[in-house]
Amino acid sequence: MTLLSLPDALARLEHHEAVWVCVVQAEGSVPREVGAWMLVWPDAVAGSIGGGQLEFQAIAQSRARLAQAPDAVYDSVHRYPLGPSLGQCCGGVVHLRFERVGAADTAMLAQRLLPARQPLALFGGGHVGGALVRVLAPLPFAITWIDSRNEIFPPDCPPQVRCEHSDPVQAAVADLAPGSRVLVMSFSHAEDLDIVAACLRRQRERGDLAFLGLIGSKTKWATFRHRLADRGYTDAELAQVTCPIGLPGIAGKQPEVIAVAVAAQLLQLP
Repeated sequence: MTLLSLPDALARLEHHEAVWVCVVQAEGSVPREVGAWMLVWPDAVAGSIGGGQLEFQAIAQSRARLAQAPDAVYDSVHRYPLGPSLGQCCGGVVHLRFERVGAADTAMLAQRLLPARQPLALFGGGHVGGALVRVLAPLPFAITWIDSRNEIFPPDCPPQVRCEHSDPVQAAVADLAPGSRVLVMSFSHAEDLDIVAACLRRQRERGDLAFLGLIGSKTKWATFRHRLADRGYTDAELAQVTCPIGLPGIAGKQPEVIAVAVAAQLLQLP
């Protein structure tokens, strides 16, 4: 059985009908929240309503509906107690809606299911930057990936990643979307310093960046802190910078490990 991403699922829906399964009510302890969904085809699935026997039975019932005539009555809501009958120990009750959908429903489903993406600016196209883009792309972020080296970006970036060449690189700070989370990890400490200074200047003027993270050690931040103080930034302003970045307790300096730690940290932000 093929597992599809949402963009691939919506593209497939243009040519092949599916059953949309959605959690419409949840009582007690359940695996997924109201609004969790799946799209089911005879040979493929997108999304998840929580796995286990609940999902297994929902897939089977969806495929049975797809085997019916196209004009058959198929919209319905079913109640599933997650107890002995399903072999799941959650103990709650899930109500699932089954709805047959096709090409005419693609726009509606895209609007309903595509997540609202938070703006995120990533300065630096190196190994850690590349690993972060791969980790963050499926998550609810609209990524602007910025570097002073135009040739650094790979040709196959996901559609939710916008690559931007900026020289000097810190000039891009002025045009970031309000509410952006900012991650700084360029190839140059001098560039990093200028980017952080530009972000702090924007914070002083507008105060509209949601997070400012700088890759590096405590020693690097001590040096940066001293240099930024010499540029006139106060202790309160410097306290807006998170350095090192990444969820504490995750060891390892491989780019992929750092990317996972930083992604987890971003997901914890309000």
